[in-house]
Amino acid sequence: MKKVLKLAGYVAVAFVVIVAAGIIYLQYAFPNVDAAPVITIKTTPELIKRGEYLANNVSVCIDCHSSRDFSRFSAPPMPGTIGKGGEKFDHSMGFPGTFYAKNITADKESGLGNWTDGEIYRAITSGVNKSGDPLFPVMPYKAYSQMTTEDAYAIVAYLRTLQPISNNIPASEADFPMNLILRTMATMPKPTKQSALGDKVSYGKYLLTIAGCPECHTPQEKGTPIEGKFMAGGFEYPFPNGTLRSSNITPDKETGIGTWTEDAFVKRFKMYVDPAITASKLGSDDFNTLMPWKMYAGMKEEDLRAIYKYLMSLEPNKNKVEKFTRTHKDVSKS
Repeated sequence: MKKVLKLAGYVAVAFVVIVAAGIIYLQYAFPNVDAAPVITIKTTPELIKRGEYLANNVSVCIDCHSSRDFSRFSAPPMPGTIGKGGEKFDHSMGFPGTFYAKNITADKESGLGNWTDGEIYRAITSGVNKSGDPLFPVMPYKAYSQMTTEDAYAIVAYLRTLQPISNNIPASEADFPMNLILRTMATMPKPTKQSALGDKVSYGKYLLTIAGCPECHTPQEKGTPIEGKFMAGGFEYPFPNGTLRSSNITPDKETGIGTWTEDAFVKRFKMYVDPAITASKLGSDDFNTLMPWKMYAGMKEEDLRAIYKYLMSLEPNKNKVEKFTRTHKDVSKS
């Protein structure tokens, strides 16, 4: 019996040593990405304009990195908060920890004012911050890693122009074991070559990718996209008064957008150019959406048409989605 207990003790010690070694390895060997490149982006008015368009109307960086007014439909960014960060993603939303959108204004103390161009580029395309720590992929850097180098540079150039706002953001904290898994998730940039975007379907796929559409419109299980459900909708978002689900945007004629014309698709976005649609306040029992319609409404018509052509090239996926399920109130307690 003593020999058995002694052996068990050795096994336990060995197990602890192996686990500790694994944790140390993950802490020091990852994120496994290159150092921030040494680059100086030559800014031009055209490059800044392209970056402004991408950051506000395609990749919608400004959406998460500003304060959103959830009392209004589609929760548009509030004036005077552009780039200040602070939006929280936590357990109430199904996240494995508490994560904050960072301050991406040019403020030197709390924002990107003391970051190099290469450090900002690496954060966008690899998911690693100035200190070399990994970012949680609520920012879809795996999608952004596929930006053309020119488009990534354009966003960096535009961020440099944001009015500095002093706003110190709390450090994000991932739960165990996500704090270790997170270190393995950073990626190397895989920039799309401009020459690969010659036809509308390819360009539509590119825009849809860097807009992060698959992250919301593809359902997941434990953070992994469900195989065979690409763009089929059903990703769930908890709201105080119920559960919101993303729409099926495959060309299925019964449960997707297969019956939509190209003009109807464009009109669905462009209708939100009208400020009256998002101006009025929602009632306490009205459902809202996380879809930044107001921002996507500013997308160029030819870009929306390219996205439509790509979506129509997908395999139709029959997946009926109940867009919103209300939380039933217990009237017996009222």
